[in-house]
Amino acid sequence: MTLGRRHLLGLGLIAGALATHQKALARDRTVEPRIPLWPKGVPEAIPTGLKEVVTERSTVPQIQDRAIQGVTVPWLEMVRPAQANGAAIIIMPGGGYRYMAWDKEGPDLAHWFASRGVTAFSLGYRLPHDGWSGGPDTPLADAQRAVRLVRANAAQWGIDPTRIAVMGFSAGGHLCANLAAQFDHVVYPAQDAADALSARPDLAAPIYPAIKIDQLSGSKPQGEALVGRALSLQELERHSPHLNVQANAPPHCLVHAEDDPLVSPDHSLALRSALRARGISVETHLYAKGGHGFGLRNTKGLPLADWPQRLMSFGLSTGWLTA
Repeated sequence: MTLGRRHLLGLGLIAGALATHQKALARDRTVEPRIPLWPKGVPEAIPTGLKEVVTERSTVPQIQDRAIQGVTVPWLEMVRPAQANGAAIIIMPGGGYRYMAWDKEGPDLAHWFASRGVTAFSLGYRLPHDGWSGGPDTPLADAQRAVRLVRANAAQWGIDPTRIAVMGFSAGGHLCANLAAQFDHVVYPAQDAADALSARPDLAAPIYPAIKIDQLSGSKPQGEALVGRALSLQELERHSPHLNVQANAPPHCLVHAEDDPLVSPDHSLALRSALRARGISVETHLYAKGGHGFGLRNTKGLPLADWPQRLMSFGLSTGWLTA
């Protein structure tokens, strides 16, 4: 497709505004080097030949849009606010468990939250489509470990260990909801003292999440479309978050667009119904327009542009944030 002069000018203006905004706020936060989740190595054999691959998809120099595949050394990237309020959030990018849409569903959000006093982490997790023997348990292990690691270092990082939220998008939304349902399910052997801590998040925010994974398969065997291989009925049920909501599940904030062409809002509604049946506090925001994968970047001019602020307001009501 050939881009017209007006379109290119528009992209340049957006990129320039974004760069100026980021520079203006840079003094309010600090990005730390990658924090490895597993200092002693991941708890399963690395698939033969697997290597991390980073692909830059943006055609605008000032805007990064990296897709990351082949994760073998999972990590947390921390953005520290200049004035931390004690809350933390761990963000899980989507990408169909084939890759991670890193910038637009990770650091973009981390910087947004850090500019508001929340210590924010983007989680680089292992992907089932890369052939890990654990299948959907592999990213779940990384998510559990991430919460435990943040909790273990809470004092050092200026975080209240009882105010750790998780957020995920699309497949990352599945991971977020799966963690909220299975935070105490043993999926890896303890590696150090951090693993004695709870992996229960204090708030969960699955954003346009895949929940009913049997309905994502189409003509493929059950679960294969999402996790790369067919799941047994037992595995399928265990990794369907709406079937595993516990009585002590954390409060949830759900966000979805009615016109999502890839993951129907019925997924969020199924999780909402399961949470309500268990008496779990849940707030649900369904927007008429937004499609799939909107993150923060594809919300301009749409009512859903306010969704992160609505999450912040819900966080105040649950105690994740304090006034």
